[in-house]
Amino acid sequence: MTMKLTQIAVFHSPFPTKFGIPRQSGVVPQLSGWIEFLPEYRNADYIRGIDEFDYLWLLWGFSANTHQTVSATVRPPLLGGNKTMGVFATRSPYRPSPIGLSSVRLLRVEQSLDKGPVLYVAGADLMDGTPIYDIKPYLEYADSHTGIRSGFTDTNQWQKLEVLIPERFRTMFSADELLVLEQVLSQDPRPHYHHDPARVYGMPFGNHDIRFRVESQLLTVVDVEKSTESFRQND
Repeated sequence: MTMKLTQIAVFHSPFPTKFGIPRQSGVVPQLSGWIEFLPEYRNADYIRGIDEFDYLWLLWGFSANTHQTVSATVRPPLLGGNKTMGVFATRSPYRPSPIGLSSVRLLRVEQSLDKGPVLYVAGADLMDGTPIYDIKPYLEYADSHTGIRSGFTDTNQWQKLEVLIPERFRTMFSADELLVLEQVLSQDPRPHYHHDPARVYGMPFGNHDIRFRVESQLLTVVDVEKSTESFRQND
């Protein structure tokens, strides 16, 4: 049986590419974005009552994945790329159905004259332009479980990096932007197989291109340039 997924909205975030996006939703709780519905779903009746919920589930598509080969096993970054796990025992984006599931905090709902209702959310792990296929309310009594096993993530905690952003670059960002940028960089956005301390990595973030290198557990921003791409902040 084949099921057709219908796109209902588009997600907007400071990340125009996959590089740098948090590996899970909620790990950078201050990272904000917004959801714009497609024209046929801009009727406010579709979200009537949604502002009574603090969290939402987003069902979305890995639209940037061009890799077509699907394997039964993958190498989770949390395990350093040195151990294989079954694809259905991981949250790898490379799966038979390239569908993502994220829990986000609903900040507010705003009505736009040309875009209809817009949902502003925080804690998402989605790239700018990601297609949204469905939105469901997060229910604490049904969706929250404590004292559970979480597989290999129980014994392999993600090691955050110390982040150094020189003052000459810090002045290029607002306080909120700096907070989010530091949290994102501390998650170590490099591919899991990269460990060259001399290598400089580039990461787009909002209206800026961030360049950094990592030595041991210290990530140092070495350059920041204004991007040629404009990013509309969700003020």
